[in-house]
Amino acid sequence: MIELTPSDTPHVIAMRASGRVDEKDLQRVIDTIEDLKKTQPRISLYAELDEMRWMTFTAFLRDLGYGLTQVGEMDRFYRAAIVTDKQWMKHITRLENRLFRDFEIRTFPIRDKEAAWTWVKHQPDSPSTETVGKAEGI
Repeated sequence: MIELTPSDTPHVIAMRASGRVDEKDLQRVIDTIEDLKKTQPRISLYAELDEMRWMTFTAFLRDLGYGLTQVGEMDRFYRAAIVTDKQWMKHITRLENRLFRDFEIRTFPIRDKEAAWTWVKHQPDSPSTETVGKAEGI
């Protein structure tokens, strides 16, 4: 299940995943991202993933498919804060940082949720005026 959580920052989508994530959960997040892209030049994501146990195969395929459709629009994404203590997610973050250089992705341990919020809420410049460096996953 993915729960969209309130964000006090207009360009940030916040969520918490727990238990099993299915295609409907993922589609709700994708729809939220697409709606926000209509009003914000760049968006950021905050995701608490430590309670997620697994993702269905159809959800995985949907996530992969959506990600591939966004390759040409990566400059619309600014930052993603992944809050987790799971080591395997940290390795995925490092790989994604190498693949998606315009989009900063950083992991934060659960104890550093506040630091993750502070980092992800930073206001981006427009895509044409900003040079984005990549963050190294922790």
